[in-house]
Amino acid sequence: MTSPAARIFRLAGRLGLLAVGVGVLAVVAVQFAGIVEKNVALASEVAASRSQIDTLRAREVKQLRTIRRLSNPAGAIPEIHDKLRVVGPHEELIYLRGAPPPPAGRDESP
Repeated sequence: MTSPAARIFRLAGRLGLLAVGVGVLAVVAVQFAGIVEKNVALASEVAASRSQIDTLRAREVKQLRTIRRLSNPAGAIPEIHDKLRVVGPHEELIYLRGAPPPPAGRDESP
């Protein structure tokens, strides 16, 4: 048989070891939860970045189309005339987009 002091030391040692084990598990759980939270936040940022990239790529395609159209004189002149509402000789404006025509009898050309 063992003495009561040895039992108390053995019990105290086991409780201390249990406390250390629980402490280590708690630290690991807290760190794991922090990593998961950080991963979720980064995944959200990546999704938002991808959405912005897609939007910017679509905008770039549209701008490149406009640049190509305006680089061609045949495409630029009607666009410029339409925006300025300038009518050259033997030309007239035809409103297809539903914009109201300017009042009759008023010349808007410079």
